[in-house]
Amino acid sequence: MTLFQSLRPLKRWIIRRTRRPRPGSVDFGDLRRWDPISRDWGFDRGTPVDRFYIESFLGAWDKFITGHVLEIADNAYTRRFGGDRVIRSDVLHPFSGNPRATLVADLGTGDGIVSDRFDCIICTQTLQFIFPVQKAVESLHQLLKPGGVLLATVPGISQISREDMELTGDFWRFTTESITRLITPVFGQADAVEAYGNVYAATAFLHGVAAEELDSTALNYRDSQFQVVIAAVARKSV
Repeated sequence: MTLFQSLRPLKRWIIRRTRRPRPGSVDFGDLRRWDPISRDWGFDRGTPVDRFYIESFLGAWDKFITGHVLEIADNAYTRRFGGDRVIRSDVLHPFSGNPRATLVADLGTGDGIVSDRFDCIICTQTLQFIFPVQKAVESLHQLLKPGGVLLATVPGISQISREDMELTGDFWRFTTESITRLITPVFGQADAVEAYGNVYAATAFLHGVAAEELDSTALNYRDSQFQVVIAAVARKSV
């Protein structure tokens, strides 16, 4: 037996004794439960973790929120991050009846989609609800003016939306790789595709713990193995 072989049991013993926490000694505390802490994503406690990341992303790329801007469902982010750079704000919704909607159109089928209209589109947490998702990306491209910019976010690690599942469906979760492959055939190479999150953030988000209840330094740490939110910046060629 070589010296190296003789030391293997000692090495395994050291690893077992120094690993923190040791196997079998994990304290789950408030997380040892069948039901999540919040079934409302954390809205009832503060800012949901995914919204913390979405707002960080839009704040970092807000220079593109300018001119004629389209947002999905409402224009809260347009107003918040675009300010006086926005000349006109429109809201897209797939069904009539939304009083905030100025454009009724279906990204998944292309019905009602206009061409070359917008300088910027803010599309947050929407593509997961559209089964023909590649067609949706094509519709977003069609809506943009040449040179226009898409700011999009999608879920990676997330609970489902029960309301949307019952209404139209909740179909997809994404990775940086899948978003890149969706965008590239339509827009060409994206300006940016980035992931936000880590195991701490993912665990908290699945339980509905709000961002205000968490360590912001730990939230901002990025571990590409645990992609809670994926964000993309894509520009329509001139």
